[in-house]
Amino acid sequence: MARVFISHRGCDSVPAERLALEIRQAGHDVWLDAWEFSVGRSIIDRMNDGLSKATHLLLCYSSSGVDTEWIKREWQPALALQLSGKNIRVLPVCLTGGEPPAILADIYYLDLVSNWNAGIQNLLTELGRFENCP
Repeated sequence: MARVFISHRGCDSVPAERLALEIRQAGHDVWLDAWEFSVGRSIIDRMNDGLSKATHLLLCYSSSGVDTEWIKREWQPALALQLSGKNIRVLPVCLTGGEPPAILADIYYLDLVSNWNAGIQNLLTELGRFENCP
């Protein structure tokens, strides 16, 4: 089972939750802000907990961009950990449009805009590869 952290803009909450539900229904553990935040609890603590346990971070590209401080605090540390050999992978996802950050421009991304179902199947295949690793 993969442990997936979904990083997205607030304006993309509806498609992000759809994505999270489909991943969860396939048997993976999913961290999504709307499911994790509650009154009186620290947002930073919840994010840190989710990121520290994640095997995959889905960076959801948005037609509104991905260059916000909150999103950067999620995907940039995950990428640094990936590059240093830690057990996490940053997977770019075109959720509602937009462009990748320059450092990720050469990485193949999942396109959910042009074909949601095919993109989900590709993602679940990738997450399944994780399950089969020793």
